[in-house]
Amino acid sequence: MKKNILVLGSGLVGGPIALDLAKDEAFSVSIADINRNALDRISDKRVRKIQADLSMENELAALICDFELVVNAVPGFMGFQTLKQCIAAGKDVVDIAFYPEDVFGLSELAKQKQVRVIADMGVAPGMSNLLTGYAASKLDKVKNVEIFVGGLPKVRQLPWEYKAVFSPMDVIEEYTRPARLVEQGTMVIKSPLTEIEHLEFSGIGTLEAFNSDGLRSLLFTVEAENMKEKTLRYPGYADKIRLLAENGFFDHEKIDIDGQYISPLDLTAKLLFKKWKLQKDEADITVMRIIVEGVKNGKNTRYQYDLHDEYDPQTGVHSMARTTGYSAAMAVRLMAGGYFRETGITVPEMLGKNENHVLFILNGLKDRNIIYREKIETF
Repeated sequence: MKKNILVLGSGLVGGPIALDLAKDEAFSVSIADINRNALDRISDKRVRKIQADLSMENELAALICDFELVVNAVPGFMGFQTLKQCIAAGKDVVDIAFYPEDVFGLSELAKQKQVRVIADMGVAPGMSNLLTGYAASKLDKVKNVEIFVGGLPKVRQLPWEYKAVFSPMDVIEEYTRPARLVEQGTMVIKSPLTEIEHLEFSGIGTLEAFNSDGLRSLLFTVEAENMKEKTLRYPGYADKIRLLAENGFFDHEKIDIDGQYISPLDLTAKLLFKKWKLQKDEADITVMRIIVEGVKNGKNTRYQYDLHDEYDPQTGVHSMARTTGYSAAMAVRLMAGGYFRETGITVPEMLGKNENHVLFILNGLKDRNIIYREKIETF
């Protein structure tokens, strides 16, 4: 009998997740969203489309009751409550909503309901955590963890040289939230968009990397002397964003403009959406480098993973949607196939401790031409 799977959110990531899962004969796939236009972008008749207001608790509760497994791909601002409601309904969940709340706050509820949750299962967080956890499990001691990741347009257009598959509000949140890092074994807080460094990437050239709050659960699950995640952009981008931030364009408090009250953040997001929106056939690139250094059998050892992925013109799926969505889809298969049985809240670095789980996901991504290149060195 086919497993009934529901994808919540038909955005540029949720849609590809549903389409990928629908290719699997073991699944009966549905997708729900309030936006009819977003649903209509999915033409595959194997995917059942449901128009629903997922922010309404009663509507969501009635919707999810008929499904065995849910993919939470709603916007970040409603992600935590949506996940909580799915858990309360006794549904297994793969979650990519990327909300600011602490997912481990739902651990007791998930255990009580005997449900399995794999949270933050995208590209970063997601594969960055999985591979960090995998490398860390191979080392006797972890010294340094460095994660560099970014989604970029293949064609650079001034002034921003940036496009997004996520909502501008979620992107701006990344630029305003203080960055948490680990230095000398202690968590430290730094301003986002700071400590810029430049790295070279084959096929792209020079990119700048700046502090961002992307480590999330890694701060508490992997013991390392030093650990950081930095966002990658074309050079000069951070200065432009910092100029907006320092002049109040991201402020939440509403101001009076000729009798109309509006927050600078809402206005900025509205304006930037026009500039940052990744168009249907516009090529994008996802680039990531993960470096985990430590000691193994008395020798200094470095694990490095590199990803370079691009828009797929054959399927019309953007790279950030591919690398995020297909990672979640493979986690669904891991769970639905019975390979992962642990109840409660699980984050990807926990999966990374099991080599079979890692290889299952990596091989599935490789089948979709998403390739993480591994390099192991001793020094």
